[in-house]
Parts: sequence; C-alpha cells; structure tokens
Amino acid sequence: MTPAARRLARFVAGLSLDDVPADVVTAASQLALDTLGNALAASREDFGRAVLGVAERLGGGPESTLLGSSARVAAANAVLANATLAHGLDFDDTREDAIVHTGCVAVTTAMAAGEAVGAGGRAVLEALIAGVEVMCRVGLAVPGALHARHFHPTSITSSFAAAAVTAKLHKLSEDQLVHAFGICGSQASGIIEYLADGSWTKRLHPGWGAHAGVIATLLARGGFTGPTTVLEGEHGLYAAFAGGHERDRLEALLDSLGRKWELTELTLKPYPCGSIAQPYMDCAMRLRERVRPQEIVAIRCRTAAGPVPRLWEPLAAKHAPPNGYAAKFSLPYLLATILVRGRAGLAEFADEAARAADVLSIARRVTYELDATIDYPRQFVGDVEVTLADGRVLRERQDRPRGGPDAPLTRAEIEAKFRGNAALALPADRVERVIAGVSGLAADAPLAALLAALQS
Repeated sequence: MTPAARRLARFVAGLSLDDVPADVVTAASQLALDTLGNALAASREDFGRAVLGVAERLGGGPESTLLGSSARVAAANAVLANATLAHGLDFDDTREDAIVHTGCVAVTTAMAAGEAVGAGGRAVLEALIAGVEVMCRVGLAVPGALHARHFHPTSITSSFAAAAVTAKLHKLSEDQLVHAFGICGSQASGIIEYLADGSWTKRLHPGWGAHAGVIATLLARGGFTGPTTVLEGEHGLYAAFAGGHERDRLEALLDSLGRKWELTELTLKPYPCGSIAQPYMDCAMRLRERVRPQEIVAIRCRTAAGPVPRLWEPLAAKHAPPNGYAAKFSLPYLLATILVRGRAGLAEFADEAARAADVLSIARRVTYELDATIDYPRQFVGDVEVTLADGRVLRERQDRPRGGPDAPLTRAEIEAKFRGNAALALPADRVERVIAGVSGLAADAPLAALLAALQS
C-alpha cells in the first residue's frame, strides 16, 4: 500500500481551487472569518499579549503579520502566536470524531505563509482547504484514541496541517512534502494536564504545532528527510500516540481525498468552550425557559465515558473551577452559568465570573451518569435532567452540537460572532474591512488590504 504521507502529499500537490465544490470554498471563507475573529478577541487577553510579545522578540525577517499587533515577523514565529490566539478562547471550530480544531492552524498558517510568498486570495484558500483536509484525516484515523492516552488531538495533528498549507504556498514537490510530514511526526506533542488547574498550555498547542509544521516544510525544502511511513509505520505516529490504528479506516479516509470534503463537516461554535459540552448547554438554555434557578434541587446529565476526565472529574474540582479558563472544561459550571445568567459568552469566563456564588451554588447540584448508548466521539450528545423542589422532573436532549452540518450557523450568525469578537481589538470600520477582505479571497483579491485591517 502506498504510504499515507505520500497519498496526502499527492492530494495537496494536485489540489486546485477550480476542482473544489463551491460550497466547500464558501465554508473555507466562513472558517477564515470565524478564525480571525477568535484570534483578534484573544489578542487583548493576558495569554495573547504574552505569546505576541514572545513572537515579536523571536523576530526574524518581517514577512508575516502578527494579528492584532503592528509587528511583522518570520512566518514560523507569526503562526506560533496567531494559531495560539485563534484557539486560546476555545471559540474555534471542531471536527467531531477526530476532535480536532482546524481553523486555528490552517487559516493562520495560510495567512502567514501566503503573505510571506506574496500569494493571492485564491492560493490562500486553496492552501487552507488542503490543511483542513489533511488535519482531519490524520485525526479521524484514530477517533478517541489520542485523548484516551492523555494527548490533545489538535496538538498531535496540527503540524501536519501547517506543513500541508506551507508546502502548497511554497510550491514544494510531492517528495518534499512527504519528507515534511515525516519530520512533523517527530515534532508531535501535547498532553492534556492543563485540565488539572486551568493553566494555559492547551492554548499554545496549535501555535507550537503550526510553528513546527512551517519549520518542517522549510527543512524539507532544504533537503532534510523524514520517514515516509510516519503515520502507519511500526514506530509511527499512530503506534506511538494512539496505540495503533485500523488499516481499513485509514485506507477509506485516504481514498476519499478530493471526493469527500471534511471542511463541510466542521462545527463552528456558538459558545467559547469545548464542543462536547455545547449540546448540554443548549439543553440548559431550553430548560431555563421553564424553571427558575432557585427551584432546582438536582441536575443529572448522561454522558459517554470518553468526556468524563475532561468535563466531569474530579467532580469536586469541576463544581468550583479555580479560574475562568478551567471553567471552560467544567460541565457543572457551564450548565450553571446558562441556568443562572442565560448566557455563556466571553465575559462569563473571566476569573471573577467563575467565582460567582449564585452560579457555583447551582454547579454543585450537577452530577452525571454513564450512558453506554452514546457513541462518543462519533456523537456529541447533550442530555440534561432537572429535578425541581416541587418534585417535577424536566429533561432535554440534543443529539449534535449547534453549528455543525446538521444545524449550521447562518452567514449572518457567523458575521455577528465575528463582529463581537473583532470589536474587542479593532474599530468598527476596520472590522467591516476584514469582512470584505475575507469575502474577496475567492475572487483572488490581494492580501494586503485584509492584512492591514487585521493589525492594531
């Protein structure tokens, strides 16, 4: 069998936007807008200022824009910051099954590498699409297995996406990209111990992965080699990080390249927290229409076993997360903020908001039970049952996250989300210029005006 890295590289090298269906191109444009808004909002956060400052000090040739900043640095250092920003608020897209976040890597790398080589809008979209398709397939081959071994799937797969994007824009040969992918395998990293205390390392994962992918591509262009069987080999990525893989599943994913587009399967988030939690939050929002918080005696959720270590346990810690970032990975807090406040926007994940006594009082009433019928990670199900003081029991269930292919956000909703995020960093006129600039990518508009609007 032809090695997976070569089949992926052959797809990337041969991809032409002319052969991509119109709905996929539209989805790519919407993903770009959503991702850039998330990054702009994060550029004013403490972690955002920290990573932007480091990228600026790392410097390099001034070839790529730092989002929300006036500085330009080497492309590899730009994506270190920009991809971290784009993922840092947990407001970015997700591909279910793989549980990878694609735009934070593919969009930011396409912008940085595209600027570095003077590419037009169509080439940027073309590379972005290639990156998403590669990243999804690398993760989809081992659904749930990376998380089960305490790795962050986005972190493990991100360098492959960034290498695909950069190679496409630098016009690397198929052989060179195979070597770049081979190098990526030895750079893969990212554990999920951030769950213990809400520290910032998860935010960095796609930034570090994108940085590694750009570096891998530059090394391969310079003649550096990597193993062709980096994914499926005896000592490859899947053996090391996932405990193995199903050959037939990987073969089917590779066979669908250019025929099935994972871009149209992405979920864009209405809430700035993990996708697995969001169906539960929608359930809580509907329940809130029928109950008052002071009436609630108990809240019980049904969940698959897979999300338990990330969203539920240790339960006492999830009942009172230590800070706003940890609150994003606490289903008790997420349900409570919806039931008490009726919202879960960026403000609800400030440290002070996460300590609110009325919210934590409701959070402590939340428990869970395992439901073996939930086919996680192929299903992100929300199932919430509320017991009231008068003995009534109310229940809501939702089988998929809102914002996914079954219930996509409208263009108006995506633009409204972007405006709310971008307004935290840019004046209103430049927010509208970014929207226009992203809309013009498919018509091959130059990047200069868009990039100028993205700077502070």
